[in-house]
Amino acid sequence: MALPDTFSEGPVRIAVIGGTGISALEAEGFTAVASLNIQTPYGAPSSPLTILKTPQNTPIAFLSRHGLHHELTPTEVPNRANIAALRSIGVRSIVAFSAVGSLQEYIRPRDFVIPSQIIDRTKGIRASTFFEGGLVGHVSFADPFDTGLAKAVFNIGSDGVLKGEGVKMHKDGLLICMEGPQFSTRAESNMYRSWGGTVINMSALPEAKLAKEAEIAYVMVCMSTDYDCWRTGEAAVTVETVMGNMHANSANAKHLAAAILEELAKEKYQDLVNAKHLEGSSKWACCTAPSARSAEAVKKMEFILPGYFS
Repeated sequence: MALPDTFSEGPVRIAVIGGTGISALEAEGFTAVASLNIQTPYGAPSSPLTILKTPQNTPIAFLSRHGLHHELTPTEVPNRANIAALRSIGVRSIVAFSAVGSLQEYIRPRDFVIPSQIIDRTKGIRASTFFEGGLVGHVSFADPFDTGLAKAVFNIGSDGVLKGEGVKMHKDGLLICMEGPQFSTRAESNMYRSWGGTVINMSALPEAKLAKEAEIAYVMVCMSTDYDCWRTGEAAVTVETVMGNMHANSANAKHLAAAILEELAKEKYQDLVNAKHLEGSSKWACCTAPSARSAEAVKKMEFILPGYFS
């Protein structure tokens, strides 16, 4: 039976963005109640926004980053449309999942990592800001992942949620975000290790940058699937390796997602989930004089941050 295409029970504050291996959020007690097809000034998002209710009756949104059938490469993901669509329904916190390669021996395949920093190795071909075309803004990106949300997610994941022998949750990782769709060369992989890189993926940027501009608290849960290609005497990473470990760990990932969402629905997290600490940060980042602001640029931003620049 088709889900309703509207949701009128108030704003949806929490969203999950699913990456490789998590194209849907299926957890016991979670009920899908709507499927929203939202058009934004930046086009349509990667997938419809599925609205689900947690066992506590809290609405959450789910978006599949690479499309419902994984038809979008990391470079092709319409990140601006994704973040704009989520913000438009009230989202203020995003828990994003991503498959990653491990750059350190102690992070084993099937471990989870909560990164705190990013090094950008994309090639500048991905639209990475909402501030353009006659509206200039410089939002701080010193801490690309929300510190409070990352701490909460790490604590939840460390509290006996993860199953499997030796599976661990790591924190404060340094994530290298590279352009795709090809994997790294061995020389690149070793260079990233020399920089202190912990894990590598292709999806954290510009997703994290755009969430920051939209005043959304953002954290990424990284699921290690391989050792990239830096290990000598071992076969380089392949799609078969990635997907094999993802499928083996998919139950763990969905169990973790459910535990995070159920915990964040509690009253004690509401200021954090509503991202009160980010309110106004983009408004005061704007450098363009009101009289010089492009009407078209302002109109686009009204969709995301109404009343800020008009």
